[in-house]
Amino acid sequence: MKIVRKSQKTAPGFTFIEIIIVITIIGLLAGIAIPYSMRARDTARLSSIQHNLREIESAKAQWALEHNKTTGDLVDMAALKDYFRADAGVQDVMNETYVPNAIGVPAEANLPSGVALGNYPAGAVIAAD
Repeated sequence: MKIVRKSQKTAPGFTFIEIIIVITIIGLLAGIAIPYSMRARDTARLSSIQHNLREIESAKAQWALEHNKTTGDLVDMAALKDYFRADAGVQDVMNETYVPNAIGVPAEANLPSGVALGNYPAGAVIAAD
């Protein structure tokens, strides 16, 4: 019978270098993913604001037709509330303020001060397309 001597036993697990490599890879993936997710969030917010502005423009057109208003006549959000779709309406995304403006002038969304969105600086005005 042959006796085999076992060498020094090591505890099962990962070495320090393996742990450092895994942490580095996770850090790189997070460094890539976080900016993309923030950009996607800003794009979604801006898209919602543009949708709200289109809703306001549509409501202004309907209101103007029903009340025989022409270009330059003033309108406010209270007058337009009955002209929004029941399921849609205008819901603020990030506490922006919507200004319908006069008939014939595109509606605007004013960003709050201190809040930038995509290419728009803090406090900027986003006009309807």
